[in-house]
Amino acid sequence: MLRQDSNDDIEDVSLFDADDDVSRRSKKSKIRHPVASFFHLFFRVSAIVVYLLCELLTSSFIACMVTIILLLSCDFWAVKNVTGRLMVGLRWWNQVDDDGRSHWVFEARKASAQGSKTSSEAESRIFWLGLITCPMIWVIFAFSALFSFKVKWLAVVVMGVVLQGANLYGYIRCKVGSRKNLTSMATNYLGKQFLQQTMAKEDQTAS
Repeated sequence: MLRQDSNDDIEDVSLFDADDDVSRRSKKSKIRHPVASFFHLFFRVSAIVVYLLCELLTSSFIACMVTIILLLSCDFWAVKNVTGRLMVGLRWWNQVDDDGRSHWVFEARKASAQGSKTSSEAESRIFWLGLITCPMIWVIFAFSALFSFKVKWLAVVVMGVVLQGANLYGYIRCKVGSRKNLTSMATNYLGKQFLQQTMAKEDQTAS
């Protein structure tokens, strides 16, 4: 067998594509859009912090209310128009056709030709964690304000639930699809849970 010593004919080949796997994992775990990731959490977390500490910071209800609504509005715009598109490749909006009818559009970025995802797993976790957790916190604030008879704060809390809940619903529609898909997913999940419970009871009875 002939052996060529020329450096031009020598090529480094990764064994079983191990180096490629390492590079792909590093890309998935790397935050590609740090500014978008920061502002994805900054406005919504700031609104929650101001709501919790407003009575300690100032005695003016109007100032607190305006500050929280401004933060919620900035969060709604940033998440809807910027962070969702950059971090997870999703976007939704409303458009009016020539007949004057309103249509809601939900889009998801298609995978590349090689089948690899364009968004990293780290950014996806940050996006969905902030998108789901904060509306749940506002729902808790709503029940707290209702049961403690803080009527003046209900408008602020409802604004937080509506704005952040709208983004959550829009991006779930982008991720899952139409309402039929949402219904079918819920039905399939409940069916699987019921089947697992039934099988577990049968196993206990048989044993």
